[in-house]
Amino acid sequence: MKNRLSLLPLFFLLISSIFKINAQFLAPHEYTLVVTGFDWGPNANKVILFSNTTLTEVQKGDFEVYVKRSSSVGEIPERFSAGKRSIIHAFVSDDKGNKVNEGNYITLLLQVAPNDPMGSPMQYLRNGSSGGNIWIDYNLTIVNSKTQQVWNQEKNRIVPLVDEFDTSGTHTASDGIKLTYASYLPQTASTKIPLIIWLHGGGEGGTDPSVPIIANKAYNYASPEIQRFFGGAAVLAPQTPTRWMHGISGNATRGQEDDIYHHAIIELVKSFVEQNPNIDKNRIYVGGCSNGGYMTLKLLIENPTYFAAGYISSLAFFNEFVSDKDLLKLKNIPIWMVHSKDDPTTVADVTATPLYHRLKKIGAKNVHYSLFDHVIDITGQYGGSSYLYNGHWSWVYLHDNQVFNDFDGTSVTVKGKPVSIMEWMAAQKK
Repeated sequence: MKNRLSLLPLFFLLISSIFKINAQFLAPHEYTLVVTGFDWGPNANKVILFSNTTLTEVQKGDFEVYVKRSSSVGEIPERFSAGKRSIIHAFVSDDKGNKVNEGNYITLLLQVAPNDPMGSPMQYLRNGSSGGNIWIDYNLTIVNSKTQQVWNQEKNRIVPLVDEFDTSGTHTASDGIKLTYASYLPQTASTKIPLIIWLHGGGEGGTDPSVPIIANKAYNYASPEIQRFFGGAAVLAPQTPTRWMHGISGNATRGQEDDIYHHAIIELVKSFVEQNPNIDKNRIYVGGCSNGGYMTLKLLIENPTYFAAGYISSLAFFNEFVSDKDLLKLKNIPIWMVHSKDDPTTVADVTATPLYHRLKKIGAKNVHYSLFDHVIDITGQYGGSSYLYNGHWSWVYLHDNQVFNDFDGTSVTVKGKPVSIMEWMAAQKK
């Protein structure tokens, strides 16, 4: 494919000619990028600029923001590779982006939306026969048309909540399989804390554990809103170098054959628990979505007495491959499944729905199933119920703790009190 001239140099030339930018302003100025995880993925929604002069007010109309998105892993579609970002607000701030009355920093709030990929520093790219979400080169050029100052080098990046995770974890299992992982430990006076395990979907494999916790907002298990239900909880997010559903034959498994990872994961979990003796072994919870939903069910089947509860969205384990013997192992484990009727990838009628009915038929007393019509914009900012995400994304409800009802539409209760899925899980003990 022949090379195309980047749009950004054209922007820069145009700006230079209009404002006659002199040499001192052409010198690179640095900025801090703030990347926030949303229901549809990470977006750069703030940029923080240093000013040589002390300011008391700024005007958003004085600034223009241009972005260039690229990657050495694969080609980003031209229409999403460069363009202009919209500014919705500007204010004087400190170096963290907090509003102040007087200071030397300017924060620009940038418009983001689920249907606007220009805001994302992450991209789903194919790499050979597989694909996944990866961090890309995300470069901004910010221009103050009044002062002619330009900022075009990222000095720092702030990723709220994700920055509180340790993303350097590695574990080599006894069979030689190597896994990376992210972990979070709360600051709490409690002597014993529960552990929440999250297993990512098929698009978050690799060796960068920051991807599984922000690609679909799994970092939210460390948020104050969810942590309060547990009185503080550790969070562990293992990452596979390929896919959790990597079968022993080399093909994808949906339960018809063993995968190559479940032994390595349980070893990782047990090692992490031993390294953190304040974790309560009676309150270890495991969950995941899609590929991770498959692995969650696999771990529950293989280790039926180890976990206090399981929570699963968009289950990818086919019901036909759950044997009656497996079903008996699952019967007494508290499980809450979440799915959408219009999921095109893991179809409810061949995964979660029949499994739920089989469990109820054999007398499972603490198994719940929330089946949504669609996956909608639960924030109400982008159309609410009229804005539909891909039906596979039922983890949106899970990560935001917006799951309350059982399959029959009634509220799930604990001791007679209606609860959310996280409240329910926090109440489960072995």
